Amino acid sequence: MLVVDDEPGVRRALQRGLAAEGMDVVVAGDGVSALDIALTGAFDVILLDIMLPGLSGYRVLQRLRERHVRTPVLLVSAKDGEIDQADGLDLGADGYLVKPFSFVVLVAQVKAMLRRAEATGAGQKLSVGDLAVDRGSRQVRFAGQPIALSPREFAVLEALACRAGSVVTKDELLRAVWGDEQAATRNAVEVYVGYLRRKLDAAGAGGIVRTVRGHGYLAATEQLEAAISAAAPRR
Repeated sequence: MLVVDDEPGVRRALQRGLAAEGMDVVVAGDGVSALDIALTGAFDVILLDIMLPGLSGYRVLQRLRERHVRTPVLLVSAKDGEIDQADGLDLGADGYLVKPFSFVVLVAQVKAMLRRAEATGAGQKLSVGDLAVDRGSRQVRFAGQPIALSPREFAVLEALACRAGSVVTKDELLRAVWGDEQAATRNAVEVYVGYLRRKLDAAGAGGIVRTVRGHGYLAATEQLEAAISAAAPRR
């Protein structure tokens, strides 16, 4: 789950409370970084404050929907007018919560969104060739055989698989997987990509996660890259 709020105290409190409910939480404090993280598509729900520096929550939501990211979004705002709520829902929000809100109600709304997403199966199963990533069960298989990954390794693979065929930068992976963790660095990204590759190699899935020098990492098969190249406009 991605939690976006510009107040550090609110972010910490929500992260602790939602973690206690068994949810994996990544946080962001401004609209620009929130958009970068959310575009990975690696979240089941996004809790998005409207009043943010950089980009407002409205603009973040609008750009996500323009990029066909269908992750359920729960908007949060001190604005309680009917027009404000209607604007958010018109942009593609799945819910609207007025501050100050009850944490119990917040959790209930998030769980309801998770149930709806699970019922529709939206975005739960990802694949890169014969590599299958099940976001619901947190399981990975290659050619039908399971691959055991740590939670952090799974999060790295999930972020890459959500954008299969596109380059994901180290900074994007850092934000998507580690969020605002103070100790996390680009070196942590390199280390966990290395761990992930070793496990994929051992399972016969070597070459799916690639380094694009000077840019980041790419999850793709040769067939997928060929299809993307063929679809690219000719100059």
